[in-house]
Amino acid sequence: MSEEKITCIGCGVEIQTTDKEGLGYAPPSSLEREQIVCQRCFKLKHYNEVQDVALTDDDFLKILNGLGQADALIVKVVDISDFNGSFLTGLHRFVGKNPVLLIGNKADVLPKSVKTNKLINWMKYEASQMGLKPVNVLLCSADKGHHIQDVLQAIDRERKGRDVYVVGCTNVGKSTLINRIIKEVTGEQDIITTSQFPGTTLDMIEIPLDDGKAIIDTPGIINRDQMAHVINKKDLKKVLPKKELKPKVFQLNEEQTLFVAGLARFDYIAGGRKSFTCYFSNELEIHRTKLEKADDLYKRHAGDMLSPPRSEDLDSFPPLKRQEFSLKEGKMDIVFSGLGWITINEPGAKVAAYVPEGVSVIVRKSLI
Repeated sequence: MSEEKITCIGCGVEIQTTDKEGLGYAPPSSLEREQIVCQRCFKLKHYNEVQDVALTDDDFLKILNGLGQADALIVKVVDISDFNGSFLTGLHRFVGKNPVLLIGNKADVLPKSVKTNKLINWMKYEASQMGLKPVNVLLCSADKGHHIQDVLQAIDRERKGRDVYVVGCTNVGKSTLINRIIKEVTGEQDIITTSQFPGTTLDMIEIPLDDGKAIIDTPGIINRDQMAHVINKKDLKKVLPKKELKPKVFQLNEEQTLFVAGLARFDYIAGGRKSFTCYFSNELEIHRTKLEKADDLYKRHAGDMLSPPRSEDLDSFPPLKRQEFSLKEGKMDIVFSGLGWITINEPGAKVAAYVPEGVSVIVRKSLI
């Protein structure tokens, strides 16, 4: 790397001072500062203002393609409250022979009744189902600082003198985790720009380690089938849980419907009276109605009682698409990618899930 290249300490992008609308713009006066941030990071950090970026998904993938060529430890961060939606299923194809450490972040939002060992075993099982055999699996909360020492020790143990690349989907708290690591090691706070907006880190950011190697923060990979990409950026705060999820239990008869705000719908079709537990952000309202009235309710109340989406966003909000599932086995989760999940506590239920077109729904063995 030539000496002239100055990069933004917030997002890693190259700084330029000529094109105000372009990527990496910073006013010429800011070049005299010790730590230089681009205007986008400055606005994000101080005003929570987000500016759209001209990087494509292919640009992000090109950056990831370099991982296989490096000799490094890969730290893969997932959001434990959206494990499947933030998993990046194809990652093992990018990392080559490099070992992968799997970290479930945001563990503080799961109900306290969840047993750590059981959850780690569940993560190992789910990862192996998706083709990944991590060298270790850990839980932490980058936001609260829980178990960061365990993460540091595991990174130190597994890297064996190599560089460390931290990878993950957007919104998993990757940069928050790295900031927490920097704070633990050096005492410095908030070096890297973090926000709940997808795609905050724009290029590689290198944090030097004592032995001449580095921890490298990579851009968040945008996973298009998550809810974050179909809702108004202003509503992300409501959708992404910040506090411990409060489970809501519903006893449903056949032919009853639950709406999760106006973002998703769940029909209980057949299987006798059963109990269902909903795990969504505490800020989202869940409405129960009869199946026969559900279409009409959505037509009349999407954007007001059933909100988000906001009324002004309804024209651009994708239509809800229906998928049907017959669940023969024990406790199962119906997962709405990037939103939350509903646990069906007993076998033998026939259900339908509706999500905006482009968002995914999956069935998995119950997380809790």
